[in-house]
Amino acid sequence: MSNISVGTFLQEKNEDLKLELIAGVEGLQRPVKVSEVNRPGLVLTGYFEHFPAERIQIIGLGEHTYLSSLSPDKQREILEKIFAYQELPCFIIARGLEPLPELVKIHQKHKVPLLRTALTTTQLMGELIFYLEDKLAPSTSMHAVLVSVYGLGVLIVGDAGMGKSECALELVKRGHMLVADDVVQIIQRSGGILVGRGEEIIRHHMEVRGLGIIDVRSLFGIGFILDESRIEMVIKLEEWSPNLEYERAGLEEHFTSILDVKVPEIVLPVAPGRNIAVLVEIASLNQRLKNKGHYSAQELNQRLIQMMSQR
Repeated sequence: MSNISVGTFLQEKNEDLKLELIAGVEGLQRPVKVSEVNRPGLVLTGYFEHFPAERIQIIGLGEHTYLSSLSPDKQREILEKIFAYQELPCFIIARGLEPLPELVKIHQKHKVPLLRTALTTTQLMGELIFYLEDKLAPSTSMHAVLVSVYGLGVLIVGDAGMGKSECALELVKRGHMLVADDVVQIIQRSGGILVGRGEEIIRHHMEVRGLGIIDVRSLFGIGFILDESRIEMVIKLEEWSPNLEYERAGLEEHFTSILDVKVPEIVLPVAPGRNIAVLVEIASLNQRLKNKGHYSAQELNQRLIQMMSQR
């Protein structure tokens, strides 16, 4: 199961969320395992049924006001029940509210980090969920090239030497955008959406045999690169063989699975004289039509069947 530590979260989002560590520094290694967050409003009243203790807990104005209305003994009593859950990752106080003394003591006692931010509760929850969904999403890496062709994210795969990078370079020259070359990091976001990006250290660089490493951003400009893109189609390049049959009519739909998500796949045989970049462009435009419900091969087939039936 993917997880990050509270310390990693604090280090990466400290500046963006204006986070301040108030107590519980010994618990920074506690894991965050889920992307959902929770406001423990009902729990503070003593209702513990279905309490998601594994989530980051948010103390907003409502929770703070309710706790402030209780006596210190009552605060201590309810907080001790909450902190009996060992899987608590951390608490974050929103709106820059002043933490209650009993809350600070409990955090120090149980070594659970207590953070504070000046963001409103709604802003904080939105930022947290977006960040955690990205960090905790199922992920994998593939030896491939990812380009955005007419706004469609195309993952080009194939054996070494098939010309994946050369194809991507030709596509960039034709006005399309490079996302990643050689190694593509892929994550699955909610809704079965696959998103690919390049490794940070080699982002927007390409390795072209005979030329070496080139910087696409410096050569072509910022308008020819993307930091990340959805993966909506896979193009598989393979060496042409006279013994294999390749798709000619396009009536059958083929898919491949990435992180258990089905993605349309097209196999393109590589042979002398074939302009693979142009074929990728046409495949991308055709896939965009399919996404809108227009299947050219099937529509032509239906017209032919109708014509033959009339005769």
